[in-house]
Amino acid sequence: MEIREDTLRQVLEILKEEIVPAEGCTEPIAIAYVAAYARRVLGCVPDHITVIPSGNMVKNVKSVVIPSSGGLCGIEAAAAMGAIAGDSDKELMVISAVSDAQRQEVRDFLAEDRVEVRLAEGDSKLYVHVILTAGEDTVEAELKHTHTNVTRVVKNGEVLVDRPCGDADFNASLSDRSILSVDLIYTLAKTIDLDLIRPLFLDVISMNSRIAHEGLSGHYGVNTGRMIMENIADGTYGNDARNRAAAFTAAGSDARMSGCALPVMTTSGSGNQGMTCSLPVIQYCHDKLLPEDQLIRGLFFSHLATVHIKSNVGRLSAYCGAICASAGVSGALVLLQGGTLEQVSGAITNTLGNLSGVICDGAKASCALKIASGIYAAFDGAMLAMKSQLLAPKDGIVGVDVEHTIDHVGELAQDGMKETDTAILDIMLSKL
Repeated sequence: MEIREDTLRQVLEILKEEIVPAEGCTEPIAIAYVAAYARRVLGCVPDHITVIPSGNMVKNVKSVVIPSSGGLCGIEAAAAMGAIAGDSDKELMVISAVSDAQRQEVRDFLAEDRVEVRLAEGDSKLYVHVILTAGEDTVEAELKHTHTNVTRVVKNGEVLVDRPCGDADFNASLSDRSILSVDLIYTLAKTIDLDLIRPLFLDVISMNSRIAHEGLSGHYGVNTGRMIMENIADGTYGNDARNRAAAFTAAGSDARMSGCALPVMTTSGSGNQGMTCSLPVIQYCHDKLLPEDQLIRGLFFSHLATVHIKSNVGRLSAYCGAICASAGVSGALVLLQGGTLEQVSGAITNTLGNLSGVICDGAKASCALKIASGIYAAFDGAMLAMKSQLLAPKDGIVGVDVEHTIDHVGELAQDGMKETDTAILDIMLSKL
């Protein structure tokens, strides 16, 4: 497959958009970001904040600990953190520099019941509307489709920002993803000039490995990663590449979902997806003593394949994003073993055909368990593909080729799981 120069430029732009640093789970951080953005326009700390999020935002903010907050959870806390202590210029690192005095100010603000939350109407999955008031001044800001895409800002009735962004197209604010295919990604992974991508993926290796090691050494969530390593140590689990990769990856999620302030490199708007499509590849290359160049090519494949699959699913969905990333990892594992395009495609299909029923019921400690399950499935899918054992097109959602399978996953996530999404949210709201 010949790669045109304009195609390469598009791919590099997609990587630039999709692989970015973030501190904390990206949904509460998005609320903090838009609140900080509105506060900057307001010019002072508000007297009152109204937050109007979509149901999927509620789902992913409810149970996760906000970093740098001293253990706070929830929409109210995320908005107050952004409005009082945030720096919107830092985007998804918006609350990475919070002082003790600001933390106390946030707690006092929340104790005075100065944040109101109402559920948004409409079809946008990733949506937040904030209203900040201070005296006679009011600022409204709206964020849609991606975690830093501010589409509308109004101050005292004057429209300052107005970027139309239709509810129906969740990729509207992003570069064109239609050029992506497994064939293109496979070809580029084998041929791309590594100088074009090395700095980005060295940051991925550094940041995501650091939080994984923190998760293995600390006490976070249900300690899925540490549990796997402890069971390896006592002989319950085998000391093999598959278990070590699952432990390393789950540990990163353990730490991140429990409020660890270490940043991660995200993919498709998600730190969990960023860790899922990087940490098992990093661990596998470490175990196999593969050189850095091969590691970077494997990471390029897993990240871009994840973006390709997730572009059909949407930023937020009832379909677990870690499964998209696990499918990308499965293809990368085959690539690293010298597999053919057919085998790489088969690994992705095997993984998607296996675990496409895993639901997303919000960001929380159990994400680490789902990630571990995804990594186990990624290894199984890859090893089957290396033996040319592939799920057949007549089986379930599996298509006639990998691209049709990815299309079917998009249909399942967007159309088939609408009622599932509503049922999940109803269950979660009933517990508030």
